[in-house]
Amino acid sequence: MSENKQRAAQAGHMGYGSRLKEQPADELVQSAFAHEVADGVLLYHGMSLADLAYCVMLCECALIPLSARSPLLRGLLDLHAVPAHQFPFDPIYGDVYTNREQALRERVPHSSVDGWLRLGRARRESSTVGYLITARKHLLRLIEAHAALIAALLRLAAQHRATLMPDYTYLQKAHPTTLAHYLLTFAAPLLRDAERLRAAYARLNQSPIGGGSVNGSRLPLDRARAAELLGFEGIAAHTRDAMWQPDVAIEVAAAVVILMTTLDRLSEDLYIFATEEFGYLTLADAHSRTSVIMPQKKNPYSLAYVRGAARASSAALHTIIATNQTPSGQPDNRIFAYGDLPRALDNATRALHLLTGVLERAEWHTERMAARSAEGFSGATDLGDYLSEAAELDPRTAHRLIGYAVRAALEAGQPSSTPISSAALDQAAQALLGRMLNLPEDAVRKAQDAAAIVESRRGLGGASADSVTALLADYQARYQDYQWWEDQEQVRLEMVEQTLLIIARTIAES
Repeated sequence: MSENKQRAAQAGHMGYGSRLKEQPADELVQSAFAHEVADGVLLYHGMSLADLAYCVMLCECALIPLSARSPLLRGLLDLHAVPAHQFPFDPIYGDVYTNREQALRERVPHSSVDGWLRLGRARRESSTVGYLITARKHLLRLIEAHAALIAALLRLAAQHRATLMPDYTYLQKAHPTTLAHYLLTFAAPLLRDAERLRAAYARLNQSPIGGGSVNGSRLPLDRARAAELLGFEGIAAHTRDAMWQPDVAIEVAAAVVILMTTLDRLSEDLYIFATEEFGYLTLADAHSRTSVIMPQKKNPYSLAYVRGAARASSAALHTIIATNQTPSGQPDNRIFAYGDLPRALDNATRALHLLTGVLERAEWHTERMAARSAEGFSGATDLGDYLSEAAELDPRTAHRLIGYAVRAALEAGQPSSTPISSAALDQAAQALLGRMLNLPEDAVRKAQDAAAIVESRRGLGGASADSVTALLADYQARYQDYQWWEDQEQVRLEMVEQTLLIIARTIAES
């Protein structure tokens, strides 16, 4: 017998000597088992808390003999103190659960004591609870980073309520706006993401403990107490559903993709704005990278990474969807989600931190932006409104007349930053309508003034300083509620974990 198989036999691996006659094949060990233990560092802490809480609950329900309680909890606490990255995961012992079980057996002096942790409990329950705790922790970290990005956007917008810039559609200058109004374009969906993430967190934070094999247990397990010990907000009531809940992983991954799509859109814009052709902002050197072959270049590498991370989040979502499209009650879906979901959350968290840093240190070239806001005949829309009011032209006719005047100006070589004059409108009106308009020059020019155009947008959600200030107040209140909730949840979970450890130590020392 090989050394690996001897170790597995000594551990009573996977039912060897009872239901199974053979040790696991090397190809199984090096594929499926190796895949599962590769996620061991991610799951270790959550599974350790799950084991401690389950054991405490069994003790409180008097389901474990008195003689076994103290040594079992001492062994679990000793195992809990081992840093995850130092635990000697070995695929020969199977998954993370059986690796921990083997390590616990080595720490408990009596061979029959550690077996009480299995009472009324399936292997997948331990893994599932640990996975949920792990995903919950990683999601809360993402929420913290997400709130920080919202705060950075709101601070930057508050500083630039009067900073003019051109707005774009089809990457063509469309209309004057302000940098504040532009930035709030991204704060709005990020705040919607906050609602999605909180809702997904609440559904993720439901306890499956006490489900037995899948249809409940004949033992008087206290599901509510176990959930309380681990800080779950509620109980996934249906015992079979509680063990799998594939929709929850998909929902969390989908919320990440929606969030990352907003990050991608902002990064795409900033990527363009940082080019010499636009020149609206310069990234800090610390967020840039040089070319190996072209020494003059300063590449916006941070933005390129965020764009790539957004696409990777979509790939993670599709993987989680695909691995959950199985018959019900299948473990293969969860095997992949164990690591895929926490890693997707971590990747998004890093991208959030990076983009926040980029925004906080980037230099905006406000004078250039303001100068460009008057280019491209960007006052044409408001000039059309003025023609409807002053010359009683219907919008279609005003549109045709201004389009004619713009084309004539371009053909004459007139700079696009020069407003359309009253004389140019008269020429267009004569050609198209057979009459002159005779509008006052100062009124025609004022209708095309970028600052006046922006300030005229006083309605709800508009670009004027007052409208942006009102938006900022609303967004700031929503952000503060979100950030306060996240802070409180972090504190609550820390207190829950410390309380669990105190209870476990008390029983262990009794």
